[in-house]
Amino acid sequence: MPKEQSSIKERSHTDLREPKRYKVTIFNDDFTSMEFVVKILMEVFFKNKVEAEALMLQVHHSDKAVVGIYSYDIAVSKVQKATRMAREEGFPLRLTYEPE
Repeated sequence: MPKEQSSIKERSHTDLREPKRYKVTIFNDDFTSMEFVVKILMEVFFKNKVEAEALMLQVHHSDKAVVGIYSYDIAVSKVQKATRMAREEGFPLRLTYEPE
């Protein structure tokens, strides 16, 4: 019995790459309270009180700080959630995400 030849070619190399990471940056403004920034850092970015206060002071003195590095979906979600919370409280807090 002759062997059947298959037209299916097996792939021998799989190209696996680490997904891109995105850094989330929070910016200083003259209207958002320090307490609210600490609240955002604790509730959205899961920082403990000491980390949140240190980041808040860094933002206050340097005008911005990177608050975390995440996958794309998580970075977008956190920026949207923090922005929504700020708008609900009447604050113009600005956060961005960009490739690491």
